[in-house]
Amino acid sequence: MTSLLEISGVHAGYDKTEILHGVSLHVPAGGVAAVLGHNGAGKTTLLRTAVGLLPVKKGTITFDGEEVSSLSPHARVARGFGYVPQGQQSFAQLSTRDNLQLVADGRARGKQLIAEALDTFPALTSLLDRKAGLLSGGQRQQLAIARALITSPRLLVLDEPTEGIQPNVVAEIEGIISSLAQRGDLSVLLVEQHVGFSLRASDVYSVLDSGRITHSGVSGASADAEVSEALAI
Repeated sequence: MTSLLEISGVHAGYDKTEILHGVSLHVPAGGVAAVLGHNGAGKTTLLRTAVGLLPVKKGTITFDGEEVSSLSPHARVARGFGYVPQGQQSFAQLSTRDNLQLVADGRARGKQLIAEALDTFPALTSLLDRKAGLLSGGQRQQLAIARALITSPRLLVLDEPTEGIQPNVVAEIEGIISSLAQRGDLSVLLVEQHVGFSLRASDVYSVLDSGRITHSGVSGASADAEVSEALAI
């Protein structure tokens, strides 16, 4: 399977504090790559570096054969990066409809893109006039992902999409991630702490510990014990 995103020997962090120490991983084209690890392992730092919010101090990031290590976040979005940060982020005082419209404004297929996002998350259709701040955590997460999909990404970067969400919605989001990847035109880089969710939803996985990849491989039931053991250390 070819790779859409290649992260090779990347060192990154905040000011003089290095958090990532030579991280390498790949996201398969049309597939899902999961990154697992405990709090403080460097998972969010990895994603922020991948999308350009933190600079690469050493190493390279390649997207569809083009090195993008020095590109701005805006330039990466233009090439097909879509980022959903941790915390179900939205504009709380705006309606669900206006949250979607803000992203669609100025896009040639804006109305159609909103319709496609609502097809993916039909539960939002009845909530279009409700303020985002009044939605449940699961509904806000669906809205956050829907907003990202309106940008027509080729790579969807998700940071802890199941955090603080009720179990029935977790299963729904897992199914949506899998169905999005099955379209063939979208890859997903997923950061998660839930081992079962991550291995079911992904094609490949990496375990991050103290800013270093300690384990990686092909996802599936056979990987569950190895990943669980790696996270127990």
